Amino acid sequence: MKAVSAVTIKKELQHQSKEELITLCLRLSRFKKENKELLTYLLFESEHESGYIESVKEYMDNEFEIINRDSYFYIRKSVRKILRNVKKFVRYSQSKETEAELLIYFCAILKDFSPTIKRSTQLQNMYNRQILLAKKIVSGLHEDLQYDYNLMLEDL
Repeated sequence: MKAVSAVTIKKELQHQSKEELITLCLRLSRFKKENKELLTYLLFESEHESGYIESVKEYMDNEFEIINRDSYFYIRKSVRKILRNVKKFVRYSQSKETEAELLIYFCAILKDFSPTIKRSTQLQNMYNRQILLAKKIVSGLHEDLQYDYNLMLEDL
């Protein structure tokens, strides 16, 4: 089966009743965890962006605490998993301010991580790429926000 375009889906959804839309959303949420997470964000957390950012920061803190520090292989693997999930959470929000703040926070945690990331070229490169990405995102924001985020980036 081939999926139809988003425009076609939008037109078809406009012809559905409220009850049918609710049924479709619930059915969609059963298939993938990402669908359920996105619906959770849209229904409960999109109105409180600062609370959402704090919950993602808590997630990062918890995940960095439980990283297996026996070898850099496990550290790299865990850090990539954390970054992948953070980027997924940013996609739900679609806000550049949220993305900048979470990337800067991720880099701050990674910089202070023990054992140091300076002994691993891959971790150092990952850190540098996220700093560059954060700078690029910050450059597209409002001047006041740019100033605040650039101060945070300079600390890194």
